Amino acid sequence: MKTVSVWERGGYRYIQGVFQYSGGVAAEAGFAIERVRFRRPVSLAEGFESAERYLASIGRPLDAFCACELRSPAPFTEEGFRAFNEAYVGTLERWGIFREGVNPVARTNVCPAGAPPVDVVMYAFSYTVPSGGPNPSFIIAGSGEAREGGASYRESIVALDDPSIEGLRQKVRFVMDEMEDRMRALGVGWDDVLSTQVYTVRDIGPLLSDAFVNRGAVSGGLEWHFSRPPVEHLEFEMDVRAPSGDRYL
Repeated sequence: MKTVSVWERGGYRYIQGVFQYSGGVAAEAGFAIERVRFRRPVSLAEGFESAERYLASIGRPLDAFCACELRSPAPFTEEGFRAFNEAYVGTLERWGIFREGVNPVARTNVCPAGAPPVDVVMYAFSYTVPSGGPNPSFIIAGSGEAREGGASYRESIVALDDPSIEGLRQKVRFVMDEMEDRMRALGVGWDDVLSTQVYTVRDIGPLLSDAFVNRGAVSGGLEWHFSRPPVEHLEFEMDVRAPSGDRYL
């Protein structure tokens, strides 16, 4: 059972997760989530600075920041991933969003297999705005095939080091179940999704019909990024979203 809390100052609810990110966010009544993608990804520091300036320019507080999408050079070791996350949340703590180990901001962080960045960069960010629109807007954070609560990623990964078609089937099924659990917790479903993204360098083509189409997950298409998840030994990551608008900087 997912635990959902409300970040009242930001106008959104979120699925409680690990300290570095929440499992997903959805706009509360009277608000909508909009997304900004950088035409060219920028350094993490520049991304946060750009988001800060942008929110100020549209009259929104920093509290409205609800999700971001990152790109990393290569998968981290578990120790390296934790060190990065501890530095990453520093900005959110300074903004007053991350507090007492609780982080409402959703996140996807993946590693492009072609032309990777030399350091972690920001690809996009999302925020809330006042809105009276009837359609739900939400961002489900990226998730790989690791069960929650394990002592380590290696101990939690589904079909560890098994890139066979059957191993991939198990991984994809697990992540799809997690996406559906998160959407259900936020009161939305596949019919509400506008954009579905998968991140893997493995050939999931043979699984598309059974794993995605038959579950109603591709009504808005399926965007396949030739990228790796952010931690070693993970093979498949996925996120879904339905922002009320997309913009570019």
